[in-house]
Amino acid sequence: MKIAISANGKSLEDTVSEVFARCPYFLIVAIENGKIKSFEAIENEAEKRTGGAGIFAAQLMAEKDVKAVITKNIGPRAFDVLRQFNIEVYQGEGKVKEIIEKFIQGKLEKFE
Repeated sequence: MKIAISANGKSLEDTVSEVFARCPYFLIVAIENGKIKSFEAIENEAEKRTGGAGIFAAQLMAEKDVKAVITKNIGPRAFDVLRQFNIEVYQGEGKVKEIIEKFIQGKLEKFE
């Protein structure tokens, strides 16, 4: 399963970004058998857009075949687009690696 975390940096030691659409990076993490198998950091091109950043970022998640997104806050348009692609959205803050562990353990709250 692939998940995406809106992050302030390129490493699992960085923190979850305050925002989804305008975060500096997305960490795309592959989880297999309850463990982090691999991850890649991608620069968020939506961050610099003047409008439609949420929609653009949500479409990027679908293109990356992500099944869940973890962020601190998300706008309504980005949330709606993610829902259309059947991508679940969870709330998380703190260190990325710790948040991934909480996700694996089923301890994160879903945005509804």
